[in-house]
Amino acid sequence: MVVPVRTCIGSRRRAPRSSLLRVVALSDGRVVADPKAVMPGRGAWLTPTVEAYELAVKRRAFRRALRLDREPDTSAVLDHLHGLAAEQSGGHQDTTEQAERLMDN
Repeated sequence: MVVPVRTCIGSRRRAPRSSLLRVVALSDGRVVADPKAVMPGRGAWLTPTVEAYELAVKRRAFRRALRLDREPDTSAVLDHLHGLAAEQSGGHQDTTEQAERLMDN
């Protein structure tokens, strides 16, 4: 059986689809995570790390990959990635990270 492979828009590394996070642009200009990869519309694939996210933002890859007219709001994707990181570390967020997230809102 052939395993579907996709390219991360941040790191440009190829990886099995199952190890990447799909992101989708909504009609209001926001980009959201699609962890089940079932949302309608054009999607792009991202390694589920903050580092890959930051690379994608720096390269303006979300706009290009999703074929958008302007830079999208990708904060929902970053929030999702922080949630994944918190889950993996046992559910405890660093207090500095919590403070930064509160300041961002």
